[in-house]
Amino acid sequence: MSTPNHVQTKVGTATRVPVRIRRVAEAVDKPLGYGLGPGLGLDALLWRLYAHRGERESSQMGLGDLLPASDLLGIGAAAELLADCIGRGGRIIVVGDFDADGATGSAVALLGLRALGAEDVGHLTPSRFKHGYGLSPTLVDAAAPRKPDLLITVDNGIASVAGVERASELGIPVLVTDHHLPGAELPAAAAIVNPNQPGCGFASKHLAGVGVIFYLLAATRAELRRRGCFEAARPGGRAEPNLAQLLDLVALGTVADVVTLDRNNRILVEQGLRRIRAGRCRPGLRALLEIAGSRVAQTTARDLGFSAGPRLNAAGRLDDMSIGVECLVSDDPVRAMTLARKLHALNSERREIEFSMREAAEAIVDHWASLDRELPPGLCLYGADWHQGVIGIVAARIREHWHRPVIAFADGNSGDGSGGGSDNDFGSKSGGGMLRGSARSIDGLHIRDVIDAVDKRHPGLIDRFGGHAMAAGLSLHRDALDAFRDAFAEEVRRELGSASPVRELLSDGELPGAMLNLRTAEALRFAGPWGKGFTEPMFDGLFEVSGVRVAAERHLKLRVRAGDGLPLEAIGFNLAERRGEVLGRMHLAYRLDVNDYRGLRAPQLIVEHLQAPET
Repeated sequence: MSTPNHVQTKVGTATRVPVRIRRVAEAVDKPLGYGLGPGLGLDALLWRLYAHRGERESSQMGLGDLLPASDLLGIGAAAELLADCIGRGGRIIVVGDFDADGATGSAVALLGLRALGAEDVGHLTPSRFKHGYGLSPTLVDAAAPRKPDLLITVDNGIASVAGVERASELGIPVLVTDHHLPGAELPAAAAIVNPNQPGCGFASKHLAGVGVIFYLLAATRAELRRRGCFEAARPGGRAEPNLAQLLDLVALGTVADVVTLDRNNRILVEQGLRRIRAGRCRPGLRALLEIAGSRVAQTTARDLGFSAGPRLNAAGRLDDMSIGVECLVSDDPVRAMTLARKLHALNSERREIEFSMREAAEAIVDHWASLDRELPPGLCLYGADWHQGVIGIVAARIREHWHRPVIAFADGNSGDGSGGGSDNDFGSKSGGGMLRGSARSIDGLHIRDVIDAVDKRHPGLIDRFGGHAMAAGLSLHRDALDAFRDAFAEEVRRELGSASPVRELLSDGELPGAMLNLRTAEALRFAGPWGKGFTEPMFDGLFEVSGVRVAAERHLKLRVRAGDGLPLEAIGFNLAERRGEVLGRMHLAYRLDVNDYRGLRAPQLIVEHLQAPET
């Protein structure tokens, strides 16, 4: 069957972005991508799926296959600094970030340092409203009364030039662990570990912040071992800790931060998932999964990214991420569940706020699109009453809808001082007259570099910015918004050209009807871990539709059959508006998943796109 041309759909008077389904066979060598014919077995299917993602030979997923810590620039000096502080009983304060990567990284640091022998370890999570992003001078001043002998940043710090300088003035050494892209100037820290710092030869540039601190703990353990600190028979000696016990949290932070799952990150996630499924995860993570309705023994990367991660992030978006950190480090299952319930309630509140903001944002863009002019290639949206803790999610939703890079702005003092936002939201601490923006990009456009280019072409327009390829944050004065909107659109046009955007869905091909069963669905769930850069399999094909209904006002429920296969249930989330387009025969792009309802497991299609078949 040929791949269909893209089609357009309508919302009100506004035309949505065309969607094109492209099969992987068009992008890889034909022997690997050619067909998924009727005689295909499960092993052959999985082999071809891996091949479509660049794995052409059997891959090992053991901890011994991880890249060596020694490849990280500066990790030797950082491990010595940390070992020295542990050895003399120094006070260590971990400075995290207010997203899931920062929270899991802080928890890994606290648990790991205590296991390595540190006796005085605490943490401090910045408030976006009081301190700004990262290790700001204000945050250093807040830490100073606790008289730390060492500050360790997790998932931040590479841009904290002023904060590190303030710590130096106070005589407090700083060890920076981060994964964000550095600016023109590095902080004058006692040590820096960041795979993206200049001169670092570590092959996995996509390591999350939690992964960086995990590597540092491993290097510090090796340094303490070299010093003989783990000779249990020696006075003062202790047993060597098994840091693999932290991999459930490493997996959560890596997936929740939506970093690319290159081979190294896939090993970290897979090893963490194995611990979770075996029931050896932290009580807090177990509580987050259970309260979301996930079966711990069946946990996948998708559960981490869509169930545990959002609930953990809710604390940083609407309240204080210290709640999330405490949930993850707690050894008491009862307390962990109590904290998980608080996070669950915050996530429900976040959803309500998001729904209202998303409707307003969609109305803005629908209005622009209804006018007789082209939408700009990059969208800047602002709502006077928007909560800055949720603007990153709104930007992502509009990005998905219109397939353009999007920056959503909120007032700098929005949220009534309760905090929130994505890991890359930057802003002035004062909030007065300032806007904070959260940017989300599309594949092929490095959003931080685009903002950097705007900053260079228009000096003084942006107050602060930072981030990485797919997500970034910035702050600017409210009066500069119109000028920035024009400059941003022009820079995006310079990078992407003037062609109208087309949303492309990459399909692994057509699954034979006989393979649309529970056995295949189960195998696909656990064949990953799937995620950014190693995408969950998507298929496409023709289906006869025998039933159509709307669920929960927003979702489309279908009863479908492929060829001579058995009837299947299918659901298209947020596709209820497409009900009137459903004919007796439809072309679906879908994922094959497992519907687990009250212990009854059945295969189910998750419909990503539907359209009438080509004539």
